[in-house]
Amino acid sequence: MKNILIMFVTVFVIFSCGKKADAIVPLSDKIKKVWTADLVKEGGATVYTKGASSNIKPGYSQFKLDLSSAASVTLVEVDGNTFSGTWELQNDTKLVLKNLSPVPTGTGGTLEFSINSASESNLNISRTSQNLKTGNSLNDYLLK
Repeated sequence: MKNILIMFVTVFVIFSCGKKADAIVPLSDKIKKVWTADLVKEGGATVYTKGASSNIKPGYSQFKLDLSSAASVTLVEVDGNTFSGTWELQNDTKLVLKNLSPVPTGTGGTLEFSINSASESNLNISRTSQNLKTGNSLNDYLLK
């Protein structure tokens, strides 16, 4: 009888200890990867859609935002220019690329993006200042 009771308690304990709630993944971990352009809007006008044959700016096919390192960033722009520096999140609402080298024209070495939404598979950001390379437009990026 004692063995049956011990077995019952053991089975009860094993099955009553359900899965732990999924741990909340910090945004900095969610976005730590290499991102490429899926959809880009310059001044509200769509100029690039991945896989489309009639893109106004096909150069966005080479666009890359590498956040895979906790401290360093590499950005490959629409024109193919590559910038390296550091990145940080501010209040999980803003992505800041700083100490960029070479210094992108008119930026002082810092680019800021508002984070509209983020997951492990999508990053939707908007540049907070005009981009001189795209006719002084404010640009939106859906990255995958």
